Amino acid sequence: MAAPREPLGAVEAEGSSGRQGNSGVEVVVFSDPATPAPLCPHGPTLLFVKANQGKEETRRFYACSACRDRKDCNFFQWEDEKLSGARLAAREAHNRRYQPPLSRSQCVERYLKFIELPLSQRKFCQRCQQLLLPDDEEKHRKHQIVGDISITQLKRPSQLLYPLENKKTNAQYLFADRSCLFLVDLLSTLGFRRVLCVGTPRLHELIRLKASGDKKSNIKSLLLDIDFRYSQFYMEDSFCHYNMFNHHFFDGKAALEVCRTFLQKDEGEGVIMVTDPPFGGLVEPLAVTFKKLIAMWKEGQSQDNSHKELPIFWIFPYFFESRICQFFPSFCMLDYQVDYDNHALYKHGKTGRKQSPVRIFTNIPPNKIILPIEEGYRFCPLCQRYVSLENQHCEHCNSCTSKDGRKWNHCFLCKKCVKPSWIHCNICNHCALPDHSCTGPKDGCFICGELDHKRSTCPNISTSKKVNKAVRKQKQRRSNKMKMETTKGQSMNHTSVTRKKKRRERAHQYLCS
Repeated sequence: MAAPREPLGAVEAEGSSGRQGNSGVEVVVFSDPATPAPLCPHGPTLLFVKANQGKEETRRFYACSACRDRKDCNFFQWEDEKLSGARLAAREAHNRRYQPPLSRSQCVERYLKFIELPLSQRKFCQRCQQLLLPDDEEKHRKHQIVGDISITQLKRPSQLLYPLENKKTNAQYLFADRSCLFLVDLLSTLGFRRVLCVGTPRLHELIRLKASGDKKSNIKSLLLDIDFRYSQFYMEDSFCHYNMFNHHFFDGKAALEVCRTFLQKDEGEGVIMVTDPPFGGLVEPLAVTFKKLIAMWKEGQSQDNSHKELPIFWIFPYFFESRICQFFPSFCMLDYQVDYDNHALYKHGKTGRKQSPVRIFTNIPPNKIILPIEEGYRFCPLCQRYVSLENQHCEHCNSCTSKDGRKWNHCFLCKKCVKPSWIHCNICNHCALPDHSCTGPKDGCFICGELDHKRSTCPNISTSKKVNKAVRKQKQRRSNKMKMETTKGQSMNHTSVTRKKKRRERAHQYLCS
């Protein structure tokens, strides 16, 4: 899995608006298809625009789809910028330098040679994170080497590889066995035969382990992940090097066809997509990518099944619920808490903030999904779904309303249930934390401030353009006037200095004479 690129508080703050303070950067989802995006080492870049509260957009720019910190990928280009041939050639050379050292076919060839070696010769370099063949040992002689790599270890590469822990790029927080085993059993119970694992390497491993150890299990799995290190452990039909933020297959059409074949087999029956994106990633580009995978799956459907949806498990923090449902209205959020092995916060707990905020969003009817009673989940006969023990049914909302595992309280003024730590603010006219700022920035449209839409769909956008155009012209006139006054002042000062200098020279000549 890839997990948060930002600390939990910052991610939660972005969950609803994707911006901080009075300005922010938004991704332009629907850019001009006739103008292909420039490439960085992570594939096609995304088009962004910086939006300011109450103002219209200015210039738009391209930046990396996978890295939010320019220290990790410093690609930047204005949308209307024209590049010289030399700069384009330098960029292509830069992109090539950052590609994996081995091709996909070379990785497969090395893997087949590696498994034929006797146990004593199977070695793994921890520094380079690479399986070693006998000819490679001299180059890695001074590195930390692990020997006697068993077949069992090869089947669990996520335990052999160091997790990538740069939180702002591709940090990997891997499912705990509790969550992973629950998912594997659930997928089997629901009758799925193929699982497309997008950014879920540990789930991919356990599905394959269960299939190899249990003859009754016929579930197959395909892993799509941005971590190219997995290329050395899987054949072409089991792993594709993939960027989920721009739907980019690094190995080209061959990998794309592997994914297409996997989704469309048996006319698309019996397949589900399970994805665990980085929590710091933007929802919009992820939704666009998932819709492209859905469209790929639908290509293999008969006309009689055109109304069906590709079953999906999208694993994400609960505070992104409104954003996810905006793009996928048929999705609902399950109460099940997903936890991770190597993350201190995202753990399954019993009370309050100790609970993991990570949930499963799905288009599968919740009454078909049984959550483990031994972990504190119960079935609500009124909601017809499993909920956490503390999630009590509200008779006023007619629903089990808690999102974070705590018991929520009903506010009769807001006419909905809210978190137990919130109180009703008569100034804001809604519930919020006791120490909130009533004058602080609110979610919604940057132009008019309304909460029911974003800047890109604002009905006042044309008016705003005219106003901002006039404001820009006024600012330009002021700037030009200031420049003229500054230039005039400098000219006058220069004249004055010259006169004083000549006076001193004449006085000096007079005294010398």
